[in-house]
Amino acid sequence: MTAEPQAAPPRTSSPDEVGWWQTAALGASIVIAAVVGVWSYALPQEFFDHFPSVLGEWVSQDGPYNEHLVRDHGAMYLALGAASVAGVVWRTRVGFRLLGVAWTVFGILHFAYHVTHLGHMSTSDAVAQTVVLGVAVVLGVLLLIPPRPHVSSVRQSAGRTS
Repeated sequence: MTAEPQAAPPRTSSPDEVGWWQTAALGASIVIAAVVGVWSYALPQEFFDHFPSVLGEWVSQDGPYNEHLVRDHGAMYLALGAASVAGVVWRTRVGFRLLGVAWTVFGILHFAYHVTHLGHMSTSDAVAQTVVLGVAVVLGVLLLIPPRPHVSSVRQSAGRTS
């Protein structure tokens, strides 16, 4: 009598599993935090005069230079970036969600300020800034969305309820 081969148990989602889109969103957020944070904290006058450089010079259009505010802005980005790096190191669904809350709240408030203060900008600068800030909000929201359970785990759960 030969034993039938055992089927591998279906793969189920771990409570700490995160989706690929969450990892990508967190990675993009880390890059943004590093560029903006280092630039505005280490070189506040240059950041004020030239950010974002390739797309225009948005910050200097919105009032007089204030080194304290520009450096605090950089420090905040560096803090969010450091927390995001920790999230990549200690990958948990809860950690990603907490980072999603922080990035989304900041992103929405940052977006809300800027879309209500566009009068001093050219149309192209206003559109570019709105799109860039909108993308930042989307990155935060992506961190909040839990991964879908694997099909095998959904089928397994459905079999238990009948």
